[in-house]
Amino acid sequence: MDAIDSMLVEVLQVRGRESWAKLGEAANLTGPAVAERVRRLEDDGVIRGFCALVDPEALGANLTAFVSVTLEGADHRAAFLARVQALGEVQECHHVTGDDDYLLKVRCRTTRDLDRLISRDIKGVRGVTRTRTTIALATAKETARVALPREAAAS
Repeated sequence: MDAIDSMLVEVLQVRGRESWAKLGEAANLTGPAVAERVRRLEDDGVIRGFCALVDPEALGANLTAFVSVTLEGADHRAAFLARVQALGEVQECHHVTGDDDYLLKVRCRTTRDLDRLISRDIKGVRGVTRTRTTIALATAKETARVALPREAAAS
């Protein structure tokens, strides 16, 4: 990635619907040249796709929780991960160090929905031995934006 690619990624993370022409003006390139660069960034896996960022509360998903999950052993990972992929309430799943194996970020409508998700959908997976749940009272910062390395952004 060169400096122009870094600038395009920075702008697209904030304004993903920016036109090729506007991006071209900012990068001192033509619209088609920018489009080609963005396609290359997608092909290289730097840009995984584009989506609308929605307000979860506007859709009724008022509860955010973090669920730590411990598995009995590594042989239960595949089934657990397959189940997590199928659960729409699970927004993120991270394999972590420490006492637990996975950390899930989940969004639900109510505590009753969270109870069902944990009791039936997560603890119901063979090999799940423990969960610990933390409910977020408020969110001070949440972003999908990834900070680019200073060297790449500065060059």
